[in-house]
Amino acid sequence: MKNKVFTLEEVLDKLHDGQSVMFTDLHGGLAADEIIDGMLAKGVKDLTAIGVSSGRHNMGMGKLIADHRVKKLLTTHIGLNKASIEQMFAGELEVEFIPQGTFAERIRCGGFGLGGCLTRSGLGTQMQEGKQIVNVDGLDYILEKPIRADVALLHATKADKAGNLYCAGTSHLCVDYMAMAADLVIAEVEELVEIGELDPEKVIVQAPVVDMVYVRQGEKAPLWKSWASQIAKIQEKEAAQA
Repeated sequence: MKNKVFTLEEVLDKLHDGQSVMFTDLHGGLAADEIIDGMLAKGVKDLTAIGVSSGRHNMGMGKLIADHRVKKLLTTHIGLNKASIEQMFAGELEVEFIPQGTFAERIRCGGFGLGGCLTRSGLGTQMQEGKQIVNVDGLDYILEKPIRADVALLHATKADKAGNLYCAGTSHLCVDYMAMAADLVIAEVEELVEIGELDPEKVIVQAPVVDMVYVRQGEKAPLWKSWASQIAKIQEKEAAQA
C-alpha cells in the first residue's frame, strides 16, 4: 500500500498563490498550524479561504488573514478575528457569510457530486439576493450551490501511513465532509501509526480520500477542554489591552 507521509517542504510545494483552500480549524484551534506557518513563510497569497470561522488574529487560518494573504473568505462568522472585520469594512477582504448548517451542506454537496441543497435559512433576507428560489409543495427554498476547493488542509489526531485519519472529540468537526470536497487533501497529524493499528470503527476519513500526510513536529494541538481554556486566556489578555 502506498505510503502517503510527506515532509513539510513536499507539502508546501503543492500550495500556491490564488488557490481555494478549506481549513478545518475552529476559531483558530485544532488547525494545521505548521503547514499554515509554512504558507506564511513561503509567501502564499491571494487565497480564497473556506472555514467555519475566520480564526483568531494569531491562530490558525486567522494568521493568513492578519497577514493579508486571503482575498476572499467563505465562512459562518468573523467575530473573533479583529483583522478580518477591519479588512472587510476597508474593502480589502471579500466575505461571503453562510449559515453554519448551509455551510456544511454546501460542502457536502460539493463532495458528493450534488447540484446544491434547498434551505429556508436566510429566506426573505439579504442571504437570498442573486440566488434561485425553488418552490416545493407550496414552500419557497433558496437553492444553495455546492462548494469545492483546490485544497483541504485537515487536522487529525492520528493517521496511519496509508492515510486513514482518526480525530479525537471536537477535532472531528468538519474534517470528513471537507475531505470529500477538495481536489488535493492534506492532513497534518499529531501521531503516525503503522497500517492496521487504527481501529477501523474510529477512522473518520478513509485512506483513498487523503493524498498527503504531514506529521506535526512541534507541540500537539490542544483538545477541546484545554483549547477552550487557551482561548479564554487570550480573551482576557485582549480585554486587558483594549
